[in-house]
Amino acid sequence: MTPQIASERLIAVARKAPIIPVLVVSDAGRAADLAQALVAGGLYALEVTLRTPQALDAMRAMSEVPGAIVGAGTVLTPDDARRAQDAGATFAVSPGSTDKVLDVCEAIDLAMLPGAATATEALYLLERGYSFQKFFPAEAIGGAPALKSLAGPLPQITFCPTGGVSLANANSYLSLPNTVCAGGSWVAPADLVAKGDWDGITKLAAEAAALEVS
Repeated sequence: MTPQIASERLIAVARKAPIIPVLVVSDAGRAADLAQALVAGGLYALEVTLRTPQALDAMRAMSEVPGAIVGAGTVLTPDDARRAQDAGATFAVSPGSTDKVLDVCEAIDLAMLPGAATATEALYLLERGYSFQKFFPAEAIGGAPALKSLAGPLPQITFCPTGGVSLANANSYLSLPNTVCAGGSWVAPADLVAKGDWDGITKLAAEAAALEVS
């Protein structure tokens, strides 16, 4: 898969809802119910981060949920990409980017959303063919004003900002011309997942899904 095709596919997925949930799943036994709750609320692209031993099993369970488009987050190595794809992930997300990881994702046809924090990183990825990128860690590196500043010199690039994005500040990102969607973890708080409060998560997902992208 070429970087251009990867970006086009991911933009199509990202436009299904304004928010991509960033999920840290500690209990794969709850993964299917979690995915069902998020999809019921109108969020379809689900990023399961590779931060727990249960992550791959969670992807397998979520990939069976109708309407769910499962991706892997925190993809740091070529092996991460391969294992995530084997577990059912249809896209990968990385906080940064390396040639080794990008090479493998392109070779195995796993659409990648690579991370960039600076204009130099964004320009490198654009030269490689990635016109859709993750802006991370968004709040820590200047928030919406910093992302907006990239729109002038790099209008060819669109972004999914993550890192500190919440319901309170999401509109400041989604109103930018170079933002397609945003990633956030607030739609699946650990306490609601632990209690199995799927109605509560569906409500949070619906609030997020109702946000508007400019």
